[in-house]
Amino acid sequence: MNTEIISEVTHGIQFGALSFPDAVGELIAAGVEFYQVDYVRLRKTCYGADGQTLTTPIAFNGLPPVAPDLDVAALRANILDSQQKNQPYREFTRRAMAGGVAGYLAFLRGKRVLYFGRNGEQHVEWFPGAKS
Repeated sequence: MNTEIISEVTHGIQFGALSFPDAVGELIAAGVEFYQVDYVRLRKTCYGADGQTLTTPIAFNGLPPVAPDLDVAALRANILDSQQKNQPYREFTRRAMAGGVAGYLAFLRGKRVLYFGRNGEQHVEWFPGAKS
């Protein structure tokens, strides 16, 4: 796993220099199999097929606490705004946390994201164009 590229991609996503599809391509090329975003601890951990991991902080100030219940309708609207309106990642993060997303697992080769709430609620979102 190429940790230098992963750090660059993480920085680029957080500060709007990379789109989600571009970031996914670069993470796959860097050896990332999947990653986990933890909004409670404000961390992102990338996992490589070789067993390596890299954890980076989510460096946004002023984020809300994770709401107690997952609002799937709000999450879907948030995802759609990111896909269709190029919503910045900071705003996606803020809205996700306010909507009860405690974290998510992004399976890059599997082309899907598993979002989860504080009570174990779940929502699976397929990458655009991927078959469910």
